[in-house]
Amino acid sequence: MKLSRVLLPILMTSWLNVACSSTTTAPATNTASPKAATTAYEPVRGQAGKDVIWIPTPEGLIDKMLSAAKVTEQDRLFDLGAGDGIIAITAARKYGAQSVGIEFNPDMAQFARRKVAEAGMSDKVRIITGDIFQEDFSSATVVTLYLMPHLNLKLRPQLLKMKPGTRVVSHAFTMGDWEPDETMSYQHSQGYFWVVPAQVEGAWVMTGMEGGPMRMSLSQSFQNIGGTLTRGSQTLAMLGARLRGDEIKFQFITQDRKVHAFTGKVEGRRITGSVVSDFMHTPVEITRP
Repeated sequence: MKLSRVLLPILMTSWLNVACSSTTTAPATNTASPKAATTAYEPVRGQAGKDVIWIPTPEGLIDKMLSAAKVTEQDRLFDLGAGDGIIAITAARKYGAQSVGIEFNPDMAQFARRKVAEAGMSDKVRIITGDIFQEDFSSATVVTLYLMPHLNLKLRPQLLKMKPGTRVVSHAFTMGDWEPDETMSYQHSQGYFWVVPAQVEGAWVMTGMEGGPMRMSLSQSFQNIGGTLTRGSQTLAMLGARLRGDEIKFQFITQDRKVHAFTGKVEGRRITGSVVSDFMHTPVEITRP
């Protein structure tokens, strides 16, 4: 059977509604009183939601998403749009994480709670009926999504304010010019992975090096960084600079042609670490002036 020209683009996009990452579930507008959710409720693939149709995330891709995020029992995972609860349940059952799902559609949220109970995960998985733009998920160490591109961009500022090192995984859609740290695929589905970077752009001063303090200027575009180090009239280029969460690395070459490699950790307005050169480790501290 051929699909109509109106329906085909909708089915091809597999977009989710405003409250869904693993599924699209928000109900269509209805003036009747909401009916109580019962165990008879069953979501149907392709059913209409608040913004788009409901399409579940393949279990094979869920495993790749959670593996990319290196989810463990130490993690607190929030699935922004729990849908049928599959991502939250999988994170708890297979990886040991404490999981919280946020789902807009009360019927679907109740359905997800039933699935949680059936999986025996009620002590590790909680499903909230709510709006992802209203609920607080700032305690997450891992965030999973399956949203339309403009909703990802709407959430992006909030995600970037989360603790550096927080892992974010999205099914199907990216974060605009915030490039993913990793991509994954399963059959015809695609996933994207990011680590929330520390904010390091601007002026810093490095102390602890022989020869006195060095001024450091950093530029930043999400996890991509670069910059220079200056002491007196000498300006050195920062080479191979990398930022992953709160971990920062770079190299610089002094006039005596020695290669110096810095590795450190960002802690707000302070970076601590060490410089290695000629097998010598020099502890240094970098602070905002």
